[in-house]
Amino acid sequence: MMEIMMFVVGDPEVEAGEVDQEAVAEWDRLRAEQGVLTRAMRLRPADEAVTVRVRGGETIVTDGPFAESKEWIAGYDLLAVDDLDEAIELAEGDPLARHGALELRPFWPLDREE
Repeated sequence: MMEIMMFVVGDPEVEAGEVDQEAVAEWDRLRAEQGVLTRAMRLRPADEAVTVRVRGGETIVTDGPFAESKEWIAGYDLLAVDDLDEAIELAEGDPLARHGALELRPFWPLDREE
């Protein structure tokens, strides 16, 4: 079993009302019942983000997201799947894939060997 972070990437050309929230909730509910969706969270807007860096012992706090982009991370799902192919198949069925993009990132276990 592997864990994958599925970032929900917003598209600036898609209006919020275009997304069928009932279909999204149903997709989440079904995937949770199957045991493959372990967490789903929406994020506040990118303009509310703060980036923190420490350089030379000094903490630097910058308003805004890490990277400037027209697209933004709107939320994430944590998936527990057998392999990346299963995660891709799940992403294909997610209604949000039709209104933005879904980026899949497998986790490295903390105890992995370098």
